[in-house]
Amino acid sequence: MMRNGVMDHEHPHHPETAMPNRFLRHLHDHPRSADVLTIGCALVLSVYASFQGTWGTTPKQLAWWPGVSLSVLACAALWWHRSNPRTVVVVTGICATAASAYGYLTTPLLFAPVMVALYWLALEGDRKSASLYALAVAVLLIPSALLTGTYKNTVLVVLNPAFFLFLPVAWGSSVQVRRAYVESLFTRAELAERTREEEARRRVGEERVRIARELHDVVAHHLALANAQAGTAAHLVRRQPEQAEHLISELAGTTASALRELKATVGLLRRPEETDAPLEPAPGLSRLPELVAAHTAAGLTVEVVMEGTERPLAPGTDLTAYRILQEALTNVSKHAAGAVVRVTLVYAADVLTITVCDDGGQGSTGVTGDEVGGYGLIGMRERAQSVGGRFAAGVNADGGFTVTVELPMYA
Repeated sequence: MMRNGVMDHEHPHHPETAMPNRFLRHLHDHPRSADVLTIGCALVLSVYASFQGTWGTTPKQLAWWPGVSLSVLACAALWWHRSNPRTVVVVTGICATAASAYGYLTTPLLFAPVMVALYWLALEGDRKSASLYALAVAVLLIPSALLTGTYKNTVLVVLNPAFFLFLPVAWGSSVQVRRAYVESLFTRAELAERTREEEARRRVGEERVRIARELHDVVAHHLALANAQAGTAAHLVRRQPEQAEHLISELAGTTASALRELKATVGLLRRPEETDAPLEPAPGLSRLPELVAAHTAAGLTVEVVMEGTERPLAPGTDLTAYRILQEALTNVSKHAAGAVVRVTLVYAADVLTITVCDDGGQGSTGVTGDEVGGYGLIGMRERAQSVGGRFAAGVNADGGFTVTVELPMYA
């Protein structure tokens, strides 16, 4: 059977349904075979009508050969219904009119070819055009049947053509509407599928950007910190060997932390089945003391001030806050060695404000706010905006640099 315009294959192995399904599939795949079958049925019905009597009180047997000839001509014309549907309706209508005028019964059997032609016209054309052609054929049929003078039941003579000629028009129009509806369903389904694919590609692109940003933050921060620690240790190795030894041990911890974060970030690219080791949780403000200790070992003086009641943040905001602090302190280590840095965390009702301010230090490069940190400032701004926050950075009047970020608490 057909369901929503497609074959129903629910039980293809069942002997009672397999045969009809194969037959319908064959007709669907070979439309000319369906045409032959339909035209053959119309020919049988119209030829049979040629052997019937009249509506008169005394039935009269008419010669069969005029009706058979007209039936063959009408059914032969049906073969060109795809290329000339209106011409086919005209030819079959004239044949039906001639048969009716000769005296054959005006029944659906006699109208079979013209009914098929009208159905195909309504199916492939438009309802208005098919209705006008049906009306024209009916206008020809009714007078020709009445003028023969052999019919006593005038009501049947008038109603038969009117009803049976407009019936295929209505049927063809309804099938056409049904086809359009099913086609629209398929179109919407294809559009939805394309939209899902585009959305998936967009999400993959965003995820790649996010992972690239994570890799940049991990590598840039830890390498800059390790470089600062190694440089300080090399400077102190002769004069203060104990402090240099402490810095070297801190350097080992920095590289180990870099490897852990790098493994956790790259682990996001693994396939679902590759679960040989658990991923490290994403860093957050809970690791701020470790971050401060690492930069203190590298030569910075970091002071952390917290205002308001500390509250847990949404995972995305927590990671964003940590990465911005990490990038800001890394920039200070690179551009203002030995600086004094003040980190202020202000917890308001629904906003966390983070300020990182340094005094310029001994190694200040004297660059402007647009130059300090290079892509670091761009990355911090993008991170803040990704969770709906705001970012500002600039040079202080005394030569230092300030980074200010406002992040929604529950983004």
